[in-house]
Amino acid sequence: MKRNFSCVLVSIIIFSISGVGTLAQTAGKDAALIAKAKKIHAEVITLDTHNDIDTRNFTDKVNYTQDLPNQVTLPKMVRGGLDVSWMIVYTGQGDLTEEGYRKAYENAIDKFDAIHRLTEKIAPGQIELALTSKDVRRINKSGKKVAMIGVENGYPIGTDLDNIRKFAERGARYMSLAHNGHSQLADSNTGERDNKWLHNGLSDLGKRAIAEMNKWGIIVDLSHPSKLSNIQALQLTKAPVIASHSGARALCDHSRNLSDEELELIKLNGGVVQAVAFRSYVSKEKSELRAAKTAEISKELAEKENFTIVPRADVMKMPEAERNAYMTRIAAFRSKTNPIIKERLKDVAPDVNVKDFVDHIDYLVKKMGIDHVGISSDFDGGGGVEGWDDAGETFNVTLELVRRGYTKKQIEMLWSGNLLRVLDEVQKVAKKMQSGR
Repeated sequence: MKRNFSCVLVSIIIFSISGVGTLAQTAGKDAALIAKAKKIHAEVITLDTHNDIDTRNFTDKVNYTQDLPNQVTLPKMVRGGLDVSWMIVYTGQGDLTEEGYRKAYENAIDKFDAIHRLTEKIAPGQIELALTSKDVRRINKSGKKVAMIGVENGYPIGTDLDNIRKFAERGARYMSLAHNGHSQLADSNTGERDNKWLHNGLSDLGKRAIAEMNKWGIIVDLSHPSKLSNIQALQLTKAPVIASHSGARALCDHSRNLSDEELELIKLNGGVVQAVAFRSYVSKEKSELRAAKTAEISKELAEKENFTIVPRADVMKMPEAERNAYMTRIAAFRSKTNPIIKERLKDVAPDVNVKDFVDHIDYLVKKMGIDHVGISSDFDGGGGVEGWDDAGETFNVTLELVRRGYTKKQIEMLWSGNLLRVLDEVQKVAKKMQSGR
């Protein structure tokens, strides 16, 4: 018995030592991988093509120099190593009337002005507006962060195509022709809900807008318009396009994502798809289950506080003062209950995470080639996944890419090289068109 016990004891000791060795090896590999990822992350230019803004965060008292609760601020960009933020001039779709166009134009100008205010008055020593790839590299080399401007929804140009030139002069470097709702320029992806279309793709005005965008160096953005609108835009454009924040429809069947047919056409065009870390565009199954469970738990917690959660559509219909008061209260409620909800969701509805997001990058690279894929978040516009839920967590994307075997050169292409190449080519086409060649 003693001999048998001794043998068992020796076996346990050997197994324990072996296990410790394996764990140590694993830890060593992880440490080496993290160190490698940190080095790459520090050396490449990291560029996110879609960050929404709220102009109330661009004042002397409240601005991006502070670590505000929103997903993108200068402190968060520094913390996460995000070098370039494309700040978005977004306008929701409204009535196709002169009054609607006037209000949309005013909204757009307000956002253009806010971005210029940040880069020229509030924090010129920390962030600068870039108009070209050379600007991006120069500013990055100086140690400052980089701002660029994209326009989400061409609705604000109204029926005056000269506004495209004016937007370019204000710094716009890409624009989508529609958002969620058909614009005067193009049908939206949202037409899939009821199969009702306004133009069957691009309107005549939208077709002419493509030529104007080519002429003034504004990249055509295929995120949000309908599939037919995108195909027609690709047939018309003389320059490469982007999808500033879209996923692969083969992995997540959402109308905001791009079909394999669109991916192939964008590849042939020389364009780039900026994979988006937006939960419901990354994993339909995970996001729908989590949203349902979150709503269930939120309702339970709200009832305990005698608070009624109002549907977003109804919130938007509220008078401004009432809406602002509600938004303040819901923000406080979310801040208080989010940790509770997150803990309760762990086992019943796992979150969409960085790995799920990088699955889209992998798919796009396989379908289109490494030259045609980029990275975006849609932060402060609904975007974010577990592990990359604000600019401060940007490194985690690079880490996952390194885990999957992407090289430094490939990671540089994904983070900024491909997008900046498209910008250069678009601006070359613009110069030719402006000179009449």
